[in-house]
Amino acid sequence: MCQVGEDYGEPAPGEPTPTPRPSREQKCVKCKEAQPVVVIRAGDAFCRDCFKAFYIHKFRAMLGKNRLIFPGEKVLLAWSGGPSSSSMVWQVLEGLSQDSAKRLRFVPGVIFVDEGAAFGKSLEERSKTLAEVKPILQATGLPWHVVALEEVFSLPPSVLRCSAQEPAGSEGAYKAAVDSFLQQQYVLGAGGGPGLTQGKEQPPQPRLDPQSLASPPATAQTEALSQLFCSVRTLTAKEELLQTLRTHLILHMARAHGYSKVMTGDSCTRLAIKLMTNLALGRGAFLAWDTGFSDERHGDVVVVRPMRDHTLKEVAFYNRLFSVPSVFTPAVDTKAPEKASIHRLMEAFILRLQTQFPSTVSTVYRTSEKLVKAPRDGSAAGDSNPCCLLCMCALDVDAADSATAFGAQTSSRLSQMQSPTPLTETRTPPGSCCSPGVGQVQGYGQGACRREDPQACIEEQLCYSCRVNMKDLPSLDPLPPYILAEAQLRTQRAWVLQEIQDCLIEDSDDEAGQS
Repeated sequence: MCQVGEDYGEPAPGEPTPTPRPSREQKCVKCKEAQPVVVIRAGDAFCRDCFKAFYIHKFRAMLGKNRLIFPGEKVLLAWSGGPSSSSMVWQVLEGLSQDSAKRLRFVPGVIFVDEGAAFGKSLEERSKTLAEVKPILQATGLPWHVVALEEVFSLPPSVLRCSAQEPAGSEGAYKAAVDSFLQQQYVLGAGGGPGLTQGKEQPPQPRLDPQSLASPPATAQTEALSQLFCSVRTLTAKEELLQTLRTHLILHMARAHGYSKVMTGDSCTRLAIKLMTNLALGRGAFLAWDTGFSDERHGDVVVVRPMRDHTLKEVAFYNRLFSVPSVFTPAVDTKAPEKASIHRLMEAFILRLQTQFPSTVSTVYRTSEKLVKAPRDGSAAGDSNPCCLLCMCALDVDAADSATAFGAQTSSRLSQMQSPTPLTETRTPPGSCCSPGVGQVQGYGQGACRREDPQACIEEQLCYSCRVNMKDLPSLDPLPPYILAEAQLRTQRAWVLQEIQDCLIEDSDDEAGQS
């Protein structure tokens, strides 16, 4: 894989010869009769009907193999307008139709996040994008929501708190839920209601939000979002921040409208690029959460990736053959040079390697399938193992033992100090820090409040990767208020807990076992 630029020439004796290109006489590898119209891999030529059946089967098999979505459960489809997420929405619509052999039994909804303000797009350009988006959403017949990214400035701090997570249902529980759902549908059909015994069911009527029909608002939140992204120094940090804010907004919308699952359109190719990118960003401890089929870090809302078996090539062919509509929306890295960010550099590396070695993406992807998620003993704000303030993963930095992370943080903190602070200085009580605004955030873990460094106070509540990205944000003032408020609340709780620690009576192991 390190010899991408070399010309191998003719195959050596004993090596297999390259597979010839499909000719007009070649038939579909599935039905052996029809003329092939698409070649997925070398030698895998499919006709139109067999390719559609192959594509749909991969989507249904991914959902059926994991069995995380129960019948009647509300699922929010995160649609960005791109090819993969558009194909995901159309696969769900195919599964809900009466003609489907194995119908999907969950209740879907669609959400679109308008990120134009983060890229400096004008109101006219954003309105034009929404004019293309809304007809597609209306054509789905599903409940849909269009929200602007600047609404993160009105989110509550509770969006960063992991709610109680229900235990994962066993295979028997899933089968029992399916049987109960089918019995309920049969009873409704026998009683004259819309059930399985009657003809066609009425499609769900789209639920329109008042904000969905309006143009992008020119408010102070839009200016605040633009100022936030303009203050970030590097494109890598901008992409990570954009992904974080988008996730928080979708998570809030899912909770507000009663969705317990969120579907994203991450394809196999995109996940392979994401895995290598996260390794470079220092997120190796969270690869199973960031690239696996399910992501349970948020507790009550689980993120699932049903398109993770489809490559971008398969998605492009399917959308082209079956006229799946999509909308091009410029991203923060659109037209950026290859070395502008770690994300762009890793994407170019993987795709270039894939052209020379067609098994590159599948090899990286299969490696991600073998990753196991670490147990989450405590992820709420008040637990002994708090979660990261931004990505909401368990903190992977031990300030007492990590020489790399803690040493870099300490040197940065000392370089910003105006004068040394005595070790015998009295601890400042919560809410009375000398620094204005965000300076009210107290020390967390290492007593940063005594040094009056609000930047360090928030950094101590971040994982290693998020700490590195925060270095590209010169000031904390542009951050959304809900992040600063949650940081202040966590540090105040930590301060109070440390103050009353000597007064608490801890149960011994014997007493805990008897109780």
